[in-house]
Order: sequence, then C-alpha cells, then structure tokens
Amino acid sequence: MLVGLKRRLARIVPSMPEVAIIGAGPLGGDIAFVLARRDVARSILIVDESRQIAAGKALDIMQSAPIEGFSTLVAGSTDPYSAVGAPILVVADTQAGEWQGDAALALVRRVARTGATIVCAGQSHQSVVERSVRELGLDWRRVVGSAPGALLAGVRAMTALEANRSPHEVSVAVLGVPPRHVVIAWDDATIGGYAATRALEEPSRRRIAARSIHLWPPGPFALAEAAVACLRSLLGSSRETMVAFVTPDDALGVKARAAAVPVQLGPSGVERIVMPALSVHDRVAFENAVML
Repeated sequence: MLVGLKRRLARIVPSMPEVAIIGAGPLGGDIAFVLARRDVARSILIVDESRQIAAGKALDIMQSAPIEGFSTLVAGSTDPYSAVGAPILVVADTQAGEWQGDAALALVRRVARTGATIVCAGQSHQSVVERSVRELGLDWRRVVGSAPGALLAGVRAMTALEANRSPHEVSVAVLGVPPRHVVIAWDDATIGGYAATRALEEPSRRRIAARSIHLWPPGPFALAEAAVACLRSLLGSSRETMVAFVTPDDALGVKARAAAVPVQLGPSGVERIVMPALSVHDRVAFENAVML
C-alpha cells in the first residue's frame, strides 16, 4: 500500500517541477518541508540516488499537508535527470553530508545545462558558488549561496539582545567570507528606525562582531530557512533583500571571490547587489576578504 501511494504521488506531480532539491539529507528534507509549508511553490521534487529516501521524505511531507494546510505537491525521485527542466535547482546534501569539492562541481555541471537558477544551500558551498562561475563559466547571477542568511539572522538576534529590542526592529547587513572574515555594516544599520551607532556603544558592537564567528556553521534548520527565504524571492513572493554568496563578474570593480553580500533576487536570479555604506576600516576588511 505504501509503495502504491508513493507511485501515485509521483504521477500527480508535474514532469517539470517548479523547484528541484538535489539531496535528501537533513538539509534537503528541511528545505522541502519549510518551502512546502510556505505554499509559494506549486511543486517540489526531491532527488536522491540513495534507495527510496527522497520518496519517503516526500511522502512524509505530503501526509502533513492536511494538518499544515498547504497545497504544494512534493515528490521524490532517484533519477538525477528528473530535475532537468526545473527553473530553480537547490544543491543540498545526502545522508553522507553536503555536496562538496569536485563532486559538487560535477553535480552543478550536470544540472546546469538548462539555464536554471541554482541555490547552493550548504554552509560549505561558498567554494561551490565560486567554482561554478570561475571554472564552469556559469552566469554569476544564476548561482547563489543562501547560507549567509542564517548568519545574518544570528547577528540580528544578538544585536537585538544587546539593544534590548526585538529582532524585527534590527536592520543590518553582513558581508565577507565567514567565519574568519565577517564584516558587519554598522554605519548603515538601524535599530527601531534609528542609527545603530547611536543605539549601541562601540564596546557592544565589538562584542557582537567577536561573537559572530561562533555562529558559523549554522545548523540544518537555520540553513533551510535561509534557503527558503532566497527561494521565495526567486519565486516572486518576496522582495526582501537577501544576504547570499555570489561571485560577481567584476561588479565590485575587482576580480572578487565568492562572498556574502546583500542582494535583491528575482525570477532571473540576482537582480542587483545592494552594497551598504561601510566605514574605511570595514571597506578595507571586506576588500581584503574578497580579493583574489
């Protein structure tokens, strides 16, 4: 009966899913569930060549639909080529861990032939984003890494705690290459509509910056939330500015490595980089972090 239900679920999902998630590990499963709950994608396909793990996770998510109240269709597949044609591809993880190194690059090469936008969701995927542009020649606007969004959420939470305010009142940008090279753009940050440099003394800002390195790497659920935030923008349901790994094509005036920068995303990928105002010290730190 269970096998029959899995087959029926596979048939009702369109042959061209709106979002395909490569890898049914903890991160891939969390992304599929969080995205389905947001109800912004018509269909999600989880792809994993390892037995029937993807189909099992898809079934579990679909069984929660009546309780959670979403209508997104979720299916699983063991065939990597079933993701071909999806306008958005998410590189996640397998049961053995995140896609990394040459294996990750080979995966991107295999699935990137259709011109899809690729979201690299893992905390180790900064190098995947960079190599996809530098070595595979992909359009930098079409390859983003969503993990810095989880770091930004942690920085906002710490800032709110220091200022005794709500995280929703904190607007701040995080740049660089975590965990060693993180730049917090305090000169452009606000807390409750007021400049953060007025609301927080220098010692408080230094404490937050020092503690930010301990926020990396984020866990699977935080990474999943960050990935879904990017996916919502790519699907057109959000216009929020994201912080993501990108490898700009000399857009910053130098040949830069993949780094976390604020971006606006749309159906075609990165629409523009939104650089915040930086102090001289922060600008030098950022340029040192990204220059090849």
